Amino acid sequence: MTKDIHSARADFPILKQSVNDHPLVYLDNAATTQKPQVAIDALVDYYTRLNANIHRGNHSLAVQATEAYEGARRKVAGYINAERNHEVIFTRGTTESVNLLAYTYGEKFVQAGDEVIVTQLEHHSNYVPWQQMCLRRRATFRILPFNEHGELDLALFERMLNEKTRLVAVNHVSNSLGTVNPVEEIIRLAHAHEVPVLVDAAQSVQHIAHDVQSMDADFYVFSGHKMYGPMGIGIFYGKEKWLEALPPFLSGGEMIDNVTPEKVTFNVLPYKFEAGTPNVAQAIGLGVAIDYLKQFDPLELQNYEEDLLTYGLNLLAEIPDLVIYGSPSHRSGILPFNVNGIQHYDMGVLLDTMGIAVRTGQHCTQPIMDALHISGTVRASLALYNSREDLEKLADGVRRIIKMLKR
Repeated sequence: MTKDIHSARADFPILKQSVNDHPLVYLDNAATTQKPQVAIDALVDYYTRLNANIHRGNHSLAVQATEAYEGARRKVAGYINAERNHEVIFTRGTTESVNLLAYTYGEKFVQAGDEVIVTQLEHHSNYVPWQQMCLRRRATFRILPFNEHGELDLALFERMLNEKTRLVAVNHVSNSLGTVNPVEEIIRLAHAHEVPVLVDAAQSVQHIAHDVQSMDADFYVFSGHKMYGPMGIGIFYGKEKWLEALPPFLSGGEMIDNVTPEKVTFNVLPYKFEAGTPNVAQAIGLGVAIDYLKQFDPLELQNYEEDLLTYGLNLLAEIPDLVIYGSPSHRSGILPFNVNGIQHYDMGVLLDTMGIAVRTGQHCTQPIMDALHISGTVRASLALYNSREDLEKLADGVRRIIKMLKR
């Protein structure tokens, strides 16, 4: 029996509080989601009952902690439908996952004159690492722009692919515009040129379908804290053939097989990429967050959130002088807007006085803001515990601020 989405809000203790004497309306989920009580309890349980370093001990606590950690890996692999558990690598988050690939893939496969393609819709975390890698390797950093709707031009993308292209990096959902990119088609076109693809799923894995085998993604990365899990834990998925071919990212304990003064051999997957003591509690917490999400019917959850998004966009569109950015055919989770004559930062501060949490600024996507010729936006973003009432309060708050500042 699946869990009723409308009951979910009660599972998140932070949402029961008031902010500035108003019930909290939390619409900053693209930055981080709140945590269900079960995920919070998992962290407390680990530190009060299981705390021990993993893999290297044979006493009972170490064995139990190791099993809990590896159990979390199995949950993640199942959640994204990885073919093998060892294709799932734990990192600190999406940013570290992308940097892991940029350094290792660049070192092994990118030479002077080669090319890497990223899109203009990327978060800096899936933009700057590739730019810097290209500078180190004297490769060409190419950018696929978005059009007036906030969508990528696949015909242009296909023309950009050539014998020098070594990798494509693209997000599944834009964290600033909410554009759902056609990653399956991008992967198909890239693979026709034998080019691997990295999918940044930080803004999609909690909202829409996430099957890495069906998608045929070569690499797939996301963060636990954006899908109801703890901060400080992320996932780097790679097809086994690529992970075997890449050199390690960090050196130290656990990632080695044999060390002598003359040479080092490295551990098997996934440990080759997990040097040092990992975020054990956070990995377990992510596993519990996945258990929580799996209580819901995924299609019902996606339909609920998309209906909520449409409702919110329609409410905002009725407000005079309010501009919504982008008009993609498929958008997920993001309501990006400004009000003419009101600075986005001021709007965010004033909404906060009403207990409404949104994010303002560039959202780590300066190339998007530069293309739109703006300094930033107000970004409201959704999660499964949000409701139509939350969006009605947002729209009412914006109207009140307009009336106050423009009278």
